[in-house]
Amino acid sequence: MELLAFGKTGWGDELFYATLMTIAVSVTAMFIGFFFALIFTPLKLSKFKFLNFIGNFYTTVIRGVPELLVIYLFFFGGSGAIMYVASIFGYFEYIEINAFITGSVAIGIISGAYSTEVFRGAIQSIDKGQFEAAKVLGINKFTQFYKIILPQMLRLAIPNLSNVWQITLKDTSLISVTGLVEIMRQSYIAAGSTRDPLFFYSFAAILYLMLTYISMKIINRLEIKYNRGY
Repeated sequence: MELLAFGKTGWGDELFYATLMTIAVSVTAMFIGFFFALIFTPLKLSKFKFLNFIGNFYTTVIRGVPELLVIYLFFFGGSGAIMYVASIFGYFEYIEINAFITGSVAIGIISGAYSTEVFRGAIQSIDKGQFEAAKVLGINKFTQFYKIILPQMLRLAIPNLSNVWQITLKDTSLISVTGLVEIMRQSYIAAGSTRDPLFFYSFAAILYLMLTYISMKIINRLEIKYNRGY
């Protein structure tokens, strides 16, 4: 256990900060994913074929392409795009996007594709009578969504959103390729330094399992809260 000691003699403090970084990226990516889901869910449900095509294109492409490839495209392609724009204004130096931003956005877009499908399915599961009753009562669309549709959508979506969270949490291990020091990257560094990969990769697995267990406890409480009265 000396390898996990805090201070100069062990890797405990480095792994602790790496765990915090993993949590930070996961939470940020989920919020970004929700933002994309709020944009693309109405498109998926739209009666207009062009808007429907855009929503379907997003979810099909992102879910069909390997997550690591999406991260590579954003990390290298994003820098290339910014450098191209900068060159128009006469700046020709290399520009590298912050690894945290790149990782969070890339995983957030992946998370958003899955969240979009979850929200779409949840809204379609709500009884049509709810929409008709709101319309008959003259409730405006914003209030209808916020007061009637959203609470029911969350109740139906939370179980599946827990799966999206698990995917997002595990996908953070892929952004180690960008150089961001999260659990997987720090375990790789520690394993290379001590030449004890089995120990550190096993401990990384334990950290991921702990985060998963705590997450499920929180999600179960949310399920109970939103299922009151059912």
